[in-house]
Amino acid sequence: MNIILLGPPGAGKGTQAKVLEETHGIVQLSTGDMLRAAVAAGGELGQEAKAVMDAGRLMPDDIMIQIISERIGQPDCAKGFILDGFPRTTTQAEALERMLVEKSLKLDFVVEIAVDDDILVDRIDTRVAEMPESERRSDDNVETLRKRLGVYHEQTAPILPFYRDRDMLKQVDGMTSIEEVTRQIEQVVSAV
Repeated sequence: MNIILLGPPGAGKGTQAKVLEETHGIVQLSTGDMLRAAVAAGGELGQEAKAVMDAGRLMPDDIMIQIISERIGQPDCAKGFILDGFPRTTTQAEALERMLVEKSLKLDFVVEIAVDDDILVDRIDTRVAEMPESERRSDDNVETLRKRLGVYHEQTAPILPFYRDRDMLKQVDGMTSIEEVTRQIEQVVSAV
C-alpha cells in the first residue's frame, strides 16, 4: 500500500503516518529523514544534496526524486510506504508519478487531512502555551504558522486537483480528534 498524506502544517500528518506505520507495517518516508540519510551515506547523491543544503538552497526536484526512488527500493518498503512532506508542488507530483511508473509501482491513494486555518492557529497557540519554554522552538508561533499556511495554500494545495482528477484523493476531516481522524483514514484504507 503506497500512500501520500497531504494537509496544512499542524494538520497531524506525522501523527497519522506513525499510526499507519504501526498498524499496517508500511514505512513512513519523511523528506527530511531521507535527505539526512542520503547525506550520511556519503554517496554521489548524498554529496549533491549536502552541497545544496550547505548553500541554503531549496532541494531541486530531480535530486529529491532520486533520493525517494532509492529509498522506496529498499527492502523495508516492500509492503508499502507513506510519503509525508512530498510532493509539495504539481511539478513534484508529476515527477513522482513518472518515477513510480518506471519502477512499476503506483500510489493507492492520497489522503488530504483538511483543517481550517483558524483551528490550526488555535492548536498552535494551545500547544505553545502548554509547552515548557525550554522546549519551544523559535518558529513555534502564530506568525510563523500563518506564513507556512500561506506557502501551503499557494504551492501545495494546487496539487489536490492533480490527484482528484486521477480519482486518488480522499479527504478526511482533520478538525476532529486524533482518534477520529485515524478512524476516517482506516475507512479509506479498508476500501482499497
